[in-house]
Amino acid sequence: MSLNENQPSSNFIRQIVNNDLKQHKNNGRVITRFPPEPNGFLHIGHAKSICLNFGIAEEYNGSCNLRFDDTNPEKESIEFMEAIERDVSWLGFEWAKLASASDYFEQLYDYAIELINKGLAYVDSSSPEQIRHYRGTLTEPGRASPDRNRPIAENLDLFRRMRKGEFADGQYVLRAKIDMASPNINMRDPTLYRIRRVHHHRTGDAWCLYPMYDYTHCVSDALEGITHSLCTLEFEDHRPLYDWVLDNIDIDCHPQQIEFARLQLEYSIVSKRKLNQLVTEKHVTDWDDPRMPTLAGLRRAGYTSAAIRDFCERIGITKKDSWIEMAVLENCIREDLNHNAPRAMAVLRPLRVVIENYPNERVEYLELGNHPQRPELGSRKVEFAKVVLIEQDDFAQLPPPKFKRLIEGGEVRLRGAYVIRCDKVIQAEDGSIIELRCSYDPDTLGKNPEGRKVKGVIHWVSEQHSVPAVLRLYDRLFSHPNPDTLDNFLDALNPHSLEVLSDCRVESSLATAKPGSRFQFERTGYFCLDEEDTQPDKPVFNRTVTLRDSWEK
Repeated sequence: MSLNENQPSSNFIRQIVNNDLKQHKNNGRVITRFPPEPNGFLHIGHAKSICLNFGIAEEYNGSCNLRFDDTNPEKESIEFMEAIERDVSWLGFEWAKLASASDYFEQLYDYAIELINKGLAYVDSSSPEQIRHYRGTLTEPGRASPDRNRPIAENLDLFRRMRKGEFADGQYVLRAKIDMASPNINMRDPTLYRIRRVHHHRTGDAWCLYPMYDYTHCVSDALEGITHSLCTLEFEDHRPLYDWVLDNIDIDCHPQQIEFARLQLEYSIVSKRKLNQLVTEKHVTDWDDPRMPTLAGLRRAGYTSAAIRDFCERIGITKKDSWIEMAVLENCIREDLNHNAPRAMAVLRPLRVVIENYPNERVEYLELGNHPQRPELGSRKVEFAKVVLIEQDDFAQLPPPKFKRLIEGGEVRLRGAYVIRCDKVIQAEDGSIIELRCSYDPDTLGKNPEGRKVKGVIHWVSEQHSVPAVLRLYDRLFSHPNPDTLDNFLDALNPHSLEVLSDCRVESSLATAKPGSRFQFERTGYFCLDEEDTQPDKPVFNRTVTLRDSWEK
């Protein structure tokens, strides 16, 4: 039984929420949010945050908002927003409110005016290099900007003119006036606004003044009435600034920021910048390449939303960063598909087998169950005729020890059909095998032959009735468990992460399979019918995962 069939496992965040509810904090309400930046596709690391935020809300009869952090328009787009909405819905969650930080630009500006009026923010003409220099180091306090004590009236005038577009990009910024000697560098007069003439995908050219994330995030949370602002550990040092902003503006709500460890998955990367590099440099086909750790890529590979949610529940929520083995994710989808995926037969590298004593025009329709443990999934008809195709690897002229498949003079059972014996091997001049001439025992359909034991069982398809198909054998994109630790993560790209087999044959029942359908190809692996590249006359199947962990140490 997978963990998502049980009650959610306890963690420190649930304990905090439980204590808050006991004390009737927030009037007994639980409101969370998932706030991605629309500058790329969501990845498996986001799935952890999605499951946590929406899961907590569901568990406590609360609500969760989906809010786009769209304050950096150079890298953001409507396409990424739509992809994010699609992925959250696919995971099985519904948001109570769909919002964007840009919805609050006017209110954010007004709160900035409030901070200026209180003497808590000032317009600074320092360059980015000067600001970094004045900020100091971890062991040395910062120094005040020459503009730090600019009069309030002058700050108000300059800030309003910044909004009107009277100044060049980078000429001025608005900074909070906090403490240049703070041991937390984030509190040394952080930047709140910068001038940037960039067309925004939602607000167009209405603004040339954009708020910074640390300022936008906390105010947006408060405006939406968020009770528990859940974020990853890298924001722990930013929490004092989160609280400072809300403590110093006139706003009713003050959410509680709680940090948890982000997902670090072996043989993968979850940096949007690096994922974008993989796409733009054509190391993968796109954001939804089945080798990518994006939710779109995992979905196209055949992963189910249930398996992703199960994975997120299994790895749990902690306060300490740790690496998760890729095998944990792969085992989640294996267990799901082993239970739910119907079986079918596909021959990846066909070898022709002529059954010489089988009648030339005869065709039998064999009834094969779709799942060995789940009769309720029904059955399908599979054609059996004189010429069948088997895997090249299922025949050996010089068999290795313990080889239990077909050899010359030996017998093997065709899955769900008859026992055949290889009587003759037909070879080309170069020694390659063209076809096998075999005979079948007509008395072995559904029963063992008299007086002899046949150990091997192999899969097959009818040459006449099978469907040509392309099978794409996807594997892990990286061959190093921690590619992010290398000087160049591209050095860890797995050269064998994709093998395309163009001459495969699949049983005829798959001719009517719907895009996105998942199957266990017997003795081969779990596959998904590709929605984009499948053609009416030639389906394309993506391998989701192998039957067993082939990366075991």
